[in-house]
Amino acid sequence: MTLRILALATLSLIIPTRTVHAAPPDPIARGAYLARIMDCAGCHMPRAPDGIPVVEKGLAGGTVGFELPGLGTFWPPNLTPDKTGLGDWSEAEIATAITTGVLPDGRVLAPVMPWASYAALNADDLAALVAWLRAQPPIENPVPEPVAPGAPAPAPFYRVTMPAP
Repeated sequence: MTLRILALATLSLIIPTRTVHAAPPDPIARGAYLARIMDCAGCHMPRAPDGIPVVEKGLAGGTVGFELPGLGTFWPPNLTPDKTGLGDWSEAEIATAITTGVLPDGRVLAPVMPWASYAALNADDLAALVAWLRAQPPIENPVPEPVAPGAPAPAPFYRVTMPAP
């Protein structure tokens, strides 16, 4: 019995097999999948006053900001290709912001954007995500500019606090 198993195992190693390659996935579909698992909509999708996401507005920018102690209050930007969003950005600028947190004007994104986690995206996944963002319908939706610590906020926000030691 042991000899038979050993012979079968040896044969399986020496008999040539045919390599099967999957068809390359559609980059837009791959980008949609990545946006879903990265939960882009969790911050960048507008919400109704009752907190329910307004799905038809896509990633047109969050309506609820984040106040970070000592840094100010930030609202998630519009990620659609509209001029109030990513309309004037190149693919490289979008990819840089996603993976390094640096905006085209040199500012650094607020720490609530987990760009450090996205820095590990491989080139194909990053290109797919950028292609999907570019394929979204442009939605005009300016979001509030960041405000300094203690300044009045023009829209609702969550206060992010660090746990006490």
